[in-house]
Amino acid sequence: MSNAGADRPGLVARMWRGLRTPCGRWSVGGVLAASFVGGIVFWGGFNTAMEATNREEFCISCHEMREFVYEEYKDTIHYSNRTGVRATCPDCHVPKEWVYKFIRKIQATNELFHKVMGSISTREKFEAKRLELARHVWESMKKTDSRECRNCHEFESMDFTEQQRRAVRQHIKGLEGGKTCIDCHKGIAHSLPDLREVDASATAG
Repeated sequence: MSNAGADRPGLVARMWRGLRTPCGRWSVGGVLAASFVGGIVFWGGFNTAMEATNREEFCISCHEMREFVYEEYKDTIHYSNRTGVRATCPDCHVPKEWVYKFIRKIQATNELFHKVMGSISTREKFEAKRLELARHVWESMKKTDSRECRNCHEFESMDFTEQQRRAVRQHIKGLEGGKTCIDCHKGIAHSLPDLREVDASATAG
């Protein structure tokens, strides 16, 4: 026991000398300290940049979003309502949890590619792809059980006495049937595509 205790100061001294020993032009301790500070700066910068792209101003900075879907959204209850609570683009389309948000940002690089390619650069191009684009969003929301909707809306928090009878019936039916928000509320924030194309494809199938 006494020998082990006597060795401890020597071990600490050797570790300290190792950290101060030059490795090229820098000591090991200096390299570790610089890496730590650099990591903090990088992480802070990365998160700052990610949050900067998570604002409505950024979302509508390209004319495709600003002139097409944003104009539609301005005529909906998510933009203007009696309570003054507004759901912005990232509220509905970007997860709150960091991991899922990061995954969504990676997926968004595909949208940058289509921006460069001009895939929906005109109203005509956009309308031609509206159904395809809408389907992607519907499928994504279906897979996550309308996760972003539930940031504000929860069945358990609904006061059915404040809803119209038809809404109460539909919500109870949806709850019992395992439905998710997007199953019934597809046109809540944007104009619906021509759903006759959906019906035609379902019939053909």
